[in-house]
Parts: sequence; structure tokens; C-alpha cells
Amino acid sequence: MKQRNQRRERPKETKEQGEARAAERTIAEIAWVPKTEIGKKVKTKEITEIEDMLSTGSPLLEQEIVDILMPGLENDLLMIGQSKGKFGGGQGRVFRQTQKKTKEGNKPNFATLCVVGNKDGIIGLGYGKAKETVPAREKAIRKAKLNVFKIKRGCGSWQCGCGTAHSIPFKVYGKCGSCQVTLFPAPKGTGLVVDREIAKVLTMAGIKDVWSKTLGQQKSKINLIKATEEALKALTTTKIMDHHNAKLSIVDGRKQKKTEA
Repeated sequence: MKQRNQRRERPKETKEQGEARAAERTIAEIAWVPKTEIGKKVKTKEITEIEDMLSTGSPLLEQEIVDILMPGLENDLLMIGQSKGKFGGGQGRVFRQTQKKTKEGNKPNFATLCVVGNKDGIIGLGYGKAKETVPAREKAIRKAKLNVFKIKRGCGSWQCGCGTAHSIPFKVYGKCGSCQVTLFPAPKGTGLVVDREIAKVLTMAGIKDVWSKTLGQQKSKINLIKATEEALKALTTTKIMDHHNAKLSIVDGRKQKKTEA
């Protein structure tokens, strides 16, 4: 008997579909009426770099700001749930389903966790919940774009010293609930020695080589990913002396901005 609820591969986007999506985004940007001061400055081209805005700590309240300043932003859904059924039980699923029992019947609720990034030093995570899968996904993508932040990358491994920003500059730690995540710099060519879902987050951030150590209840994927987010934010909040920047090859945000300067 064939198993039900088998995972289906997501169809690849064709060139025509990509151009149509870009045209729809351009039309949406033209019809966008900003409501915040930052949105008005982005609309009038007074702000052209998202790194300058993230450095000031100004909150992002409109999704269109990120769409305009970062048109090539990618998104991916993380496996935080599992499918139900006699044959499909236990398989990973991007939607976490819960239901409330009432007199009228069962009322399902779907939650999902989305990660967005440009694979070059900027990343964001968002959690969305709704009564259907599509609104939950759209809500998660919107929240992830509003929660973007930049990280520092470098070559902090004593075994490497290549001078390129392929890893992290120093050890960082994050915790959420009982989950504890510690990320260590790794030499070039090591890869991402982490959990599969954490690897998706680090790939979106532009980190290629890292070692990790995890403690606590790792079956709770949401807490595990949030602990990873706290560890990545520690890369920016940690103070570094100026003479260590060149030694560790630290890049704050995108590499292109440093190269053009």
C-alpha cells in the first residue's frame, strides 16, 4: 500500500514567472502609500541602503521598505511540525497544526516559521499563525521581513586564517527555553556542522563554515531556531576592539558595501 501524505517537491520557478513576479512587485511599489517617516524617505529615495537604517536601530513597520531596499531577498519555510496519519505520522512538515475542540467541532490552527535573507550578511525570522495555511505563510514572511537584522562574519578559526568572511569571528551563545546553542568558528571547507534547520538559517545569513554545540530539548524546533537567532544577534551586540577587525577579517553586513567603499 502506498504511503499517504508524501512530501512533494516544490516546482522550480521559470524565468517568465520570475519576471511576472518582479513586475507585480514594481506595480505594488508604485501603488504603495507610506505611513511612517522612514517609509516616506525610502519612497523619495532619501534612504537607499538598508544597512544605514539597521545601524540606527530604527524599527521597520512597513514590509514595502524591505521589498524596495532589498529586491533579491529569498525566503524559506522551516520544518517545525510533523504530518498526521497512519502512514505519514512523524514526517517533517513546515506547518505546525493544532486544533481546539468545541461543540461545533474541531477548529484547526496552523503555524509556520519563515526565514528570509540575502545570503550576504542580512537575515530575518518570522512566526505566523492563522486558521489556514496560506495566511499563516504570508504572515510569517511579512514578520520575517520586518525583523531583519545584519550580522558580522569573519575568519575566527585559529586553524584557518585565510582572511575571508566565510565563518563567524568568535564564539557566540544563544538560549531559548531549555535549548542552548553555541556556534564556533570553523576553518574553510568544514561546512555547516549543525542541525538541518539551523543550517537553513545560517545559509540565508551567508555563513558557510561553522561548528555547533546544542543542549536541552532539541525536539522543540521553534526554541532551537530562536536560540540560534539569539546567537546570531550576539555577533553584532558584542563589542570588538578596532585592531581585531582586520585580524579576524570582520565584515559587518554585506560584502559589496565594504568592497565599494
